[in-house]
Amino acid sequence: MTRVATELAALRDATDRLLDTAATLTEATVAGPSRLPGWTRGHVLAHLARNADALVNVLEGRPMYPDETTRNADIARDADRPLAAHLADLRDSSARFLAAASALDEGDWERRVTLRNGITDRAASLPFRRRVEVELHRIDLDAGPTVADLPGSFLDPAVAYLTARYAGHPGLPALELRAEDGRSWRTGASTGEPRLVVGTPAALVGWLSGRTSGSGLTSNEPLPEPPPL
Repeated sequence: MTRVATELAALRDATDRLLDTAATLTEATVAGPSRLPGWTRGHVLAHLARNADALVNVLEGRPMYPDETTRNADIARDADRPLAAHLADLRDSSARFLAAASALDEGDWERRVTLRNGITDRAASLPFRRRVEVELHRIDLDAGPTVADLPGSFLDPAVAYLTARYAGHPGLPALELRAEDGRSWRTGASTGEPRLVVGTPAALVGWLSGRTSGSGLTSNEPLPEPPPL
């Protein structure tokens, strides 16, 4: 099984868990607040559906979103729909992305693609990027699952993904993140003596992704607040 095929299989499983969690919502709770400031659970579900379609655009050589204003307007437009419409849209849009990804051959995955805000990467990164959205926003639904429920197969690559994303970021000091088994990652500013932050991969992912305040971590200095994803 190729690495991309493995990632797609993991994404299918994560999507199934997301859909199961979303299905526990009601008409009242889907309109209630999520864990994300200013967003209802309907906003989270609408974002996940539109993100899946945006990644299909990327796979097929189109801009991810026409522009930031359109992206935000589409989420706002869809946020207040009935729960059944949210569930159908999330299921169908997720299936469209998985179908488009499964149709690619090995050479297609090596292409450079352009994502939001001008970020470029290999097409092969997209299944995991989508999984990050699915796993973290499942927590944001505030419908039961927490960082503690993130699967181990997600946590290690997620720490690497998040530390790479913040490498060189001017909003973070130099950091050395260390798992309790001795593995380490560097991120933040490229100069200066790094602050040491130690904890489990789940605690590191929770903090780096903004889903926790850093509970379960130890540091020789106060923890900075990571920039928004």
